[in-house]
Amino acid sequence: MNNIDVTETLFATLGNYINGLIAASPRIGLALVLILLTWCAVAIVRLLIGKVGRRLHLRQNLKDVFALVASTAIWLIGILIALAVVFPSITPGKALTTLGLGSVAIGFAFKDTFENFLAGILILLREPFSIGDYIEVDGHEGRIEDITIRDSRVRMTDGQLIVMPNHTLFSNPVTVRTNRDLRRTTVMCGVAYDADVDEARSVITQAVKNVESVRDDVKDVQIFAQAFGASSIDFEVTWWTGSRPIDIRTSRDQVVGAVKRALDDAGIEIPFTYQTLTFNEPLQIEQIATAQPNKAQG
Repeated sequence: MNNIDVTETLFATLGNYINGLIAASPRIGLALVLILLTWCAVAIVRLLIGKVGRRLHLRQNLKDVFALVASTAIWLIGILIALAVVFPSITPGKALTTLGLGSVAIGFAFKDTFENFLAGILILLREPFSIGDYIEVDGHEGRIEDITIRDSRVRMTDGQLIVMPNHTLFSNPVTVRTNRDLRRTTVMCGVAYDADVDEARSVITQAVKNVESVRDDVKDVQIFAQAFGASSIDFEVTWWTGSRPIDIRTSRDQVVGAVKRALDDAGIEIPFTYQTLTFNEPLQIEQIATAQPNKAQG
């Protein structure tokens, strides 16, 4: 085959492509129109979801999830129809079959991403906790600053930020510290064995009730003599206060100080830990004389 034959073959092939493109141009134009209509439909649906979400007072993240799902479905339908118009041999059924096989491969490759995505949708729908709540999960405690489709941002009480995958929040037990406005807290207090138990209980109870952060108007202050300690009668002091971590720490500080002052004023001892040693045989006590230093000779 000489150069002239090769050139003729290339031109013939190019001509066939051009003729095929010209013949398919109406279908390509119709497909572009369908893509444009799909884009318009997506914009309208997003606008409607935004309006409905505002009326229903939905979270912005939840509105974004609905908009993303609806947009993906509309784009998928529009692209399948456009492909069927341009390539009549490609039916929607064949396209969906090919897409399904590809989705399986993509699903295995992005398993963790899809798990976090689905967990994020379920968390936003169920709303087990909200932005601003203090939670504890998997050994981490902090305040929720943001909930996205893939992850949630938790600001720990020491100021560090944890970007936590939603799958972790969905598959592990989560303690919501601020689910209610009040939370119970407890400290232990010991008094000497020679103190009157009823008097000590009364003094501690009145001291706790006088603390400003103690909500005894909602829940009663409870004082229980719990155990015989090594050197004291141990009381369990229980009261209700705000549910935030700073509320708990502040209230404990105030209660401990108030109980200490009240017991001191009442003359009730908070003993140090001490031990009593018992020997089976009497102990021999010997006095060892120490040598006196020689006086300097003058």
